[in-house]
Amino acid sequence: MINKRLLIKNLLAHNDENSFYDKKRQLNIGEKEGKAKFLKHICALSNSNPENNSYIVIGVEDEDSKIVGIDFFDDSKIQNLVNAYLSNPPVISYENIPFPHLSDNLVVGLVTIRPNYGKICSFRKNIWKYYGGSVFLRDGSISMPKVFDIEIKDVNSAIVSSIENHSHNNIEYTLDGVFDFMKKRRDYNPRYKVFKEYFVVCWAGKEKRIKNEIYFSRVDIELINEQVKLFYSDLDEVSIEQDNDQFKIIEYVHLGLHDQFQYYPLEEVVIKFRDNGNYDINSELLFVPPKFDRKTLYHIYNTNKALINKLKKGYELNAVEKKDLKNLPSTYLLCYLNNFTEALTKLEEAKPYLKAFSKEVYHSYKESMRILRKVKYN
Repeated sequence: MINKRLLIKNLLAHNDENSFYDKKRQLNIGEKEGKAKFLKHICALSNSNPENNSYIVIGVEDEDSKIVGIDFFDDSKIQNLVNAYLSNPPVISYENIPFPHLSDNLVVGLVTIRPNYGKICSFRKNIWKYYGGSVFLRDGSISMPKVFDIEIKDVNSAIVSSIENHSHNNIEYTLDGVFDFMKKRRDYNPRYKVFKEYFVVCWAGKEKRIKNEIYFSRVDIELINEQVKLFYSDLDEVSIEQDNDQFKIIEYVHLGLHDQFQYYPLEEVVIKFRDNGNYDINSELLFVPPKFDRKTLYHIYNTNKALINKLKKGYELNAVEKKDLKNLPSTYLLCYLNNFTEALTKLEEAKPYLKAFSKEVYHSYKESMRILRKVKYN
């Protein structure tokens, strides 16, 4: 089993960006340009490595490969995005890799790209400035457009195999990972469980009881064998179930209007461990958008627009307006889910002003966008 933290170190140490791996400071697939560039790199790396994996490492400075980290990204449906825009799409996995020197909320993103062997990957349809039918290949560290009748040659298999072979886990890495987790998360009752005499899952969370049901907040779950962070949340309510074969997480989101909030199930994630040393992660979206009175939402929609205009002009907000601003991302989310289609555009336009106003409001923005991303990809 590959230790993904060690794999990232070996990729960064091996060479600068090349035809089998790329590194990025951050990933932005919430906007059309960022989404198109991400797809371009996926296409180019897949075509340049027809017989081996290729990788994108996210959360690394381009100049000196310094690991600075990014926010935890839990979008399990990123494959749907690739399938929608690329013909002969590769198989994509996105994993969040913790590093000891990073704060709890930061990880390094690792995108693994497994090609559709023997088939050229191309754009299925237009997006941003890239046209349907376009083909990309890696030219050194750059993803370049190429003519369609190219001959793809395998030149990286030996190098990639060597890097992966030097990244395998061992008992020392596993024990160090368990001790590091138990020490770092000691304030939230950390614990561990061994599945199938092989897989070690560590998890921690702040426990709370609601109507005889146990939920957790500030949840952190890691698969120590691979050094992969499976789940992380500062705020969300999460229920956890486990037996000898699987670990199940149900995530809830807190939504509502006028101080009338309730928890709605968002997504169920089940990690199933098998006897042959493999595991599967299956996710199912459970979210059913709550419905609200359209006149009430229309009033809130206009109030939100007025608040953003005040921020744009630098006006001071009173106490009531500050409270409304705190709820603005989630109320725009509810408007969008109730067929106010322009609410999403308005929310995206508000991003820089919310970020400048406070960390709390910006965190609420990121949470609302995360929910929207999950709903849209499903």
